[in-house]
Amino acid sequence: MWNMSLQNLIRHGAWAGLLCLPLQAAADDTIGTRLMTLPLAVDIARGAVDACAKAGYQVSAVVVDRSGAPQVVMRDVYASRFTTDIAERKANAVVMSGVSSAEFRKNRADIVAEMNEIDGILVLDGGLPVRAAGVLLGAVGVSGAPGGDKDEACARAGLDRVQERLDFAGD
Repeated sequence: MWNMSLQNLIRHGAWAGLLCLPLQAAADDTIGTRLMTLPLAVDIARGAVDACAKAGYQVSAVVVDRSGAPQVVMRDVYASRFTTDIAERKANAVVMSGVSSAEFRKNRADIVAEMNEIDGILVLDGGLPVRAAGVLLGAVGVSGAPGGDKDEACARAGLDRVQERLDFAGD
């Protein structure tokens, strides 16, 4: 009987010892990721909305992260509420394709109708990628100006406002 108790004690003690060992992840089990900060996203959106306002357009700008989740939504007081949805969907098209929404539309004209049926995606001009050191951080979409080319120009102005920060991100 004493031997049985000793065996149980040893067996349970062994398990307890294993539970106390630190877990170590192999180097290949994790990856480093660059993420966009909130201040950067705010400055991009503000730059886009300000540029359009200066040109006389009331727009919305939406900055999404690398997964397509909205990080900043900014709408001019006179912009229709629908412009925020359209801007977000343009930005999501960029995240999905990795290129501007205009470039995606031109390169894949054969599937634009099908892509526009996907929930959360809209392949229209006005969305641009946000990149730092070649890494896609997210995207900015703009909607509300009279034409996607003007939406894209405002999105470009938002990126131009922070381009130096993007160029030297991580240095």
